[in-house]
Amino acid sequence: MSIALVTGSAGLIGSETCRSLSAKGLEIVGIDNDMRAHFFGAEASTAPARLRLERELPGYRHEAVDIRDADAVNRIFKEFGAAIQVVVHTAAQPSHDWAARSPITDFGVNALGTLNLLEATRASCPEAVFIFTSTNKVYGDTPNRLPLVELEKRWEIAPEHPYYNGIDETMSIDQTKHSLFGASKVAADVLVQEYGRYFGMKTACFRGGCLTGPAHAGTELHGFLAYLMKCTVTGKPYRVFGYKGKQVRDNIHSHDLVNAFWEFFQNPRPGEVYNMGGSRHSNCSMIEAIEACEQISGRKLEWTYVEDNRIGDHIWWISGVRKFQSHFPGWKYQYNLHGILEEIHAACKG
Repeated sequence: MSIALVTGSAGLIGSETCRSLSAKGLEIVGIDNDMRAHFFGAEASTAPARLRLERELPGYRHEAVDIRDADAVNRIFKEFGAAIQVVVHTAAQPSHDWAARSPITDFGVNALGTLNLLEATRASCPEAVFIFTSTNKVYGDTPNRLPLVELEKRWEIAPEHPYYNGIDETMSIDQTKHSLFGASKVAADVLVQEYGRYFGMKTACFRGGCLTGPAHAGTELHGFLAYLMKCTVTGKPYRVFGYKGKQVRDNIHSHDLVNAFWEFFQNPRPGEVYNMGGSRHSNCSMIEAIEACEQISGRKLEWTYVEDNRIGDHIWWISGVRKFQSHFPGWKYQYNLHGILEEIHAACKG
């Protein structure tokens, strides 16, 4: 028996991971206590996704456990022991704004929860691969110091700049404003690295850009493309925060990210860090994203502009994925921005 233990198993990346690894022959143990509903309200609940996993995946076992509870986490790991071949840790509090409202909860989920999982892995299945969904927010607002140029619909960087094809892992995470969410993810990120480097465990941090897909329960505080398309389709008003609506994000489909997890699982390395997003292959500004949603849906979005940007938010972020591609040349994108939005639109139409 080979087990994949997936935290946040009913979320966007977690559920995609469960389905993918189940199809590849692993038995799935999912940990998810639907904290997303607590963070963002009933519309963001992962309960429907959990029911689909239980209904559709053979042998799927669900544990509604809070990862801050070390005893409960250890109980699960001890039960399965060395049968756990891979731990994919996607559970998180993912919002800048929410973290500022409740810093202790944010740090407990993101940092302490990650430490509990690392310790449980080290105690019960030290040979397992440990994959952590980190975030580009570990770089804080350092990307905002880049020499950006204002174009008609987006901020951009000069083609001759070293980061034109994407920001790589050499950018410092120090001396910058992260937001409290970014700080808690930095703590978790460094812990994952350290368990790889200090204890020799097979760990990796995937520092994601905008992770998206049709299974995303998007809300105003998290899930940019999914929430934007939902508002376009339903007529719900949308707010754009700061930077003239020209802020740039790269977007990666959950399917492409989980395929990257699989590549690492097949040939792991200790204490690795990878920036992972849509790169130059799949990116857009807010204005460009609104135009794309309107074009695909055939509807106009009702939106307003709020001058104040979110604290720690990026003006321009495009992930440099060259390091991962050099380590795993077999990995390729399956989705571009238009393909991602077409799928999200179909899901919104139901």
